[in-house]
Amino acid sequence: MLDDICCLETQLPEDIEKAKWCGDFARAGRLIAQRLQNPKTPAFLRERLALEQEILLRLPLDYCYSEPEALRLIRKDIPDFTEDELLSLEDSGAVDWIYREGKPYLSRRFYETLLKVHPDISRRAGIKEADTVSEKQLLSNTLAWMKEKGSDSWHIRLKASLAIDDQAFRPGELLKVHLPLPKEAENMRNVKLLACSPEAFHISAPDAPQRTAYFECTPDKNIPFTVEYEYDACVTYTMPDAAQVSSAQPNFCTEEQSPHIVFTPTIRKLCTELSGGETNPLLLARRFYKYCTEAVTYSYMREYFTILQIPEYAVLNQKGDCGVQALLFITLCRCAGIPARWQSGLFVTPYSQGCHDWAQFYIAPYGWLFADPSFGGSGYRSGNLEKQEHYFGNLDPFRMVANSEFQKAFDPPKMQLRSDPYDNQKGEAEYDGHGLLWNELEASWELLEMRRNP
Repeated sequence: MLDDICCLETQLPEDIEKAKWCGDFARAGRLIAQRLQNPKTPAFLRERLALEQEILLRLPLDYCYSEPEALRLIRKDIPDFTEDELLSLEDSGAVDWIYREGKPYLSRRFYETLLKVHPDISRRAGIKEADTVSEKQLLSNTLAWMKEKGSDSWHIRLKASLAIDDQAFRPGELLKVHLPLPKEAENMRNVKLLACSPEAFHISAPDAPQRTAYFECTPDKNIPFTVEYEYDACVTYTMPDAAQVSSAQPNFCTEEQSPHIVFTPTIRKLCTELSGGETNPLLLARRFYKYCTEAVTYSYMREYFTILQIPEYAVLNQKGDCGVQALLFITLCRCAGIPARWQSGLFVTPYSQGCHDWAQFYIAPYGWLFADPSFGGSGYRSGNLEKQEHYFGNLDPFRMVANSEFQKAFDPPKMQLRSDPYDNQKGEAEYDGHGLLWNELEASWELLEMRRNP
């Protein structure tokens, strides 16, 4: 299925494109069906149209609030919030929307984005800084510790679960499940799988690009699938010096990867503009990071599968979540000949556990360095320039790395189209003929132990 994803580069016929973006998904579906029935439709276009059928099914799931519904949601917290304020936020790009049947519908996480990115709105909603101060203080203290001590290491034991929605569960049918597992990486040591429930059918190799525990069973009752594991997250503080950068640099991890890590005319022009004639790869990477953290504002996203060119989306819309920002950084680096690659999994602290993406880039003689434009961008927006600076070259030890490459198959591969064809942080499940979507799955995590290593 991953091979088919590359055909997303093919443009849609104009009538289908017009029907799609005015929100007439039924008409777009009919037009697709007509072309699929036409024997003269070429094979490559058939593949593209088949994927578009899936996109048309998923888009309405992500855009579920009409404007009146969105106003009612906000006014639960901010009674005096006005319709003009909402329209202004839509026009500025702060609120993501599409047309459905000719009317604007807002993304399911639009309000979360406003509360996360706009301090004035979060204050009006009654959210106080004290609500998140403990985690922020832990992170701040840890970055200071790393700078002083030169490194940091934490032992983390976690239980991850994936549950099937009762409406999607099929008793007695063969169910196949992939749950993410921690993998070998520069910042991961002593990885151990402690338990699986039910018993796993297959465990992929410790260095698998997207490592999982794979289950096959025919449950009569809807039970969660769980894995328990432990690992040491280890990071070293570095301050790379541009003057010490080697004249000879490697060329691995500089290739394109359709459909997203592609040197489109937009990416090439931005790369040239940001480079400004600079040739030192460390200084070039810093310029790309600065753009990703300062020009691209954090925003929760719809499903990546429904975005046809993720780095271009970030450039043209100047917004994106952690993965969008990381992909833009990786693509700019590769376009300039700087090796760059993906890392993702979880951000884990005693206060919260959740999905996160970031990047690595390679500079000789320093080797692989980290870049987290999302965390760097939050530092920039809050005026914490030291935090912004830290996440160029460095990371924190609160990570679980499950994926070291973008858009890679599982071992064994999933047969149906994945809920997320590109990454895996929560898990995937499928029946014969049906891959379950995000709204049919619920992931959760339980932190069992977390302590700094001596």
